Amino acid sequence: MKSILDGRTGLRNEVEKVAEVAGYLWQKGWAERNGGNITVNVTEFVDDEMRNMPAISEVTPIGVTLPHLKGAYFYCKGTNRRMRDLARFPMENGSIIRILDDCASYVIIADNPVKPTSELPSHLMVHDHLVEKGSPYRASLHTHPIELVAMTHIRKFLGKDVLTKLLWSMIPETKAFCPRGLGIIPYELPSSIQLAEETVRQLDDYDVAMWEKHGVFAIDTDIMQAFDQVDVLNKSALIYIASKNMGEEPEGMSDAQMAEMTKAFNLPK
Repeated sequence: MKSILDGRTGLRNEVEKVAEVAGYLWQKGWAERNGGNITVNVTEFVDDEMRNMPAISEVTPIGVTLPHLKGAYFYCKGTNRRMRDLARFPMENGSIIRILDDCASYVIIADNPVKPTSELPSHLMVHDHLVEKGSPYRASLHTHPIELVAMTHIRKFLGKDVLTKLLWSMIPETKAFCPRGLGIIPYELPSSIQLAEETVRQLDDYDVAMWEKHGVFAIDTDIMQAFDQVDVLNKSALIYIASKNMGEEPEGMSDAQMAEMTKAFNLPK
């Protein structure tokens, strides 16, 4: 069967990255059943033939109006689809959608009429804001990293920047690769507009947004980079928990050591 990826190297590369990351999420235990979502803005890889492709679905309302996404194209993981299946067959467990001129609805154009994730409005609201800002970030990832989620069940970690500073102190690479840290969003109903709005706000100030007792939302230039942000933060959480399991409160890097590294690597203070 002919795929929209045939003859489109750039688009194929992006979808293959999605498949690779989906495999990592499953292997790490961060994507139970159909948990987690991925969307990638693939508009830059769209050619005239794709723009003229007919819809293979009905027009579907998004639920919000997104003025900066008019005519944009996205690869989206399908609703109720498993990451382990997406890793093997990304175009059978996801689809490419076109945002219509009303900026409030979409159609699927390829490869199969697989309805996108139920959290599509949240993802698209973030992408709308990224386009508005002129951000180079095109990929968004929602997943359930075990140790990071576990830490949000401990009230003392939920204060502003408490968890960020703790995770930075566990290993120098964390601040180097996540220099803006982890923003905490108090629990909101999954898939709600309130959660989406707060995620947009947090990602203006932080690399990754942490949904209390739920999971994380990360953005970057491509899906591999977004995955790396979460992977680095969760490694620090693992180090913290491993140290605690030895019976002591982890010492962490001192403020002086953190300041020295921040200056040496020209990182945000």
